[in-house]
Amino acid sequence: MPMTKDQKAEFTKKFGKGPADTGTPEVQIAILTAHINELSPHFNAHKKDHHSRLGLLKMVGKRRKLLDYLMRKDIERYRKIIQELDIRK
Repeated sequence: MPMTKDQKAEFTKKFGKGPADTGTPEVQIAILTAHINELSPHFNAHKKDHHSRLGLLKMVGKRRKLLDYLMRKDIERYRKIIQELDIRK
């Protein structure tokens, strides 16, 4: 099930600086994490869906790069987002 505008708006409100702030790393990480968590159960049922798996791996890589960027720029914001989204490092 794709993400709705309301769900994205909720992430921007919770993690962004304002209601239209979609560019901060925290908002992007939160949206990617939600999308990754949505896709993960799909692969339990469809083990041979390698095309979707490639997309998932690209999303995980993008989230990792954003997390690394955030860790370099502001370690406190990094620790906060890791804790709130329950991402293991």
